[in-house]
Amino acid sequence: MKQPETLTVDQIGFYQDNGYLILENRVPMDIIRSIRDEIARFAGEARSLTQSNDRLDLETSHTPDEPRVRRIKLPHTISPVIKQLMLSDHILAPARDLLGPDIRLHTTKLNMKSANYGAAIEWHQDFAFYPHTNDDALAIGVIIDDMHSENGPLMVFPGSHRAPIHDHHVDGVFAGAMDLQACGYELKDAVELCGPAGSISLHHARIVHGSALNTSAHDRRLLFYEMLAADAFPIMGSMTKFDTIDEYDSRMLCGSPTLHPRLAEIPVRVPQPQPDNNKSIYEVQSSLKNRTFKTLM
Repeated sequence: MKQPETLTVDQIGFYQDNGYLILENRVPMDIIRSIRDEIARFAGEARSLTQSNDRLDLETSHTPDEPRVRRIKLPHTISPVIKQLMLSDHILAPARDLLGPDIRLHTTKLNMKSANYGAAIEWHQDFAFYPHTNDDALAIGVIIDDMHSENGPLMVFPGSHRAPIHDHHVDGVFAGAMDLQACGYELKDAVELCGPAGSISLHHARIVHGSALNTSAHDRRLLFYEMLAADAFPIMGSMTKFDTIDEYDSRMLCGSPTLHPRLAEIPVRVPQPQPDNNKSIYEVQSSLKNRTFKTLM
């Protein structure tokens, strides 16, 4: 067995058993401050917008005079600072310890829960959106602001990464969210992934997770890098798309690509048919009838 780069054997075992991990103070604060500066730049860009575009996803209460951004889309493509961090060992060393040496980027996003109104994200499993041939897939969340109970931290159900992929449909259409009670979960069993700015969370693509509104006077911004083992290929119907194999291989973060998908005996559901309002998870989840979190302050 290869010696881990940065995680301990106990940390790897905890992740395998529970489906998540927190590493405190992983990213230096000078990088965190640079990312905050980038966020301020994008908030300024939002002042010229009246609706979401291919870069910024706006809160429903957004106005040009009071810009409210709830997500920066694919930030690694529009921010050199965020791309550089993605390719650093701050991020990739723990990822290699869990996924192996050959890793492909799936997507990135920077979720913004601004003070007193930041939007909730209902319970879901990432793998419900992008089923692949194997489930060596995870998301790394970089905590930009101190994260605590009041400002809407990411929450997970430990061990749920070993459960089935639950039904994320409403009236036969993919809704990107679960009816938590119908799927047999109780909110009291969820764990909050809190930590100081500069910490990172890692969660398995099959773990059930979500986050509540930000009810505090402090921002809660969380940068996600989602990635997979290079031999995990999307199955037909997945929301993962690529045009050519060269383009797909350009998403490699480290190691070597392959043309030999690894098939694992894992549960999958196909996220089809897609809803008409498939612009972001916020719109897709709007059809959920039995919500856990409030949508407005």
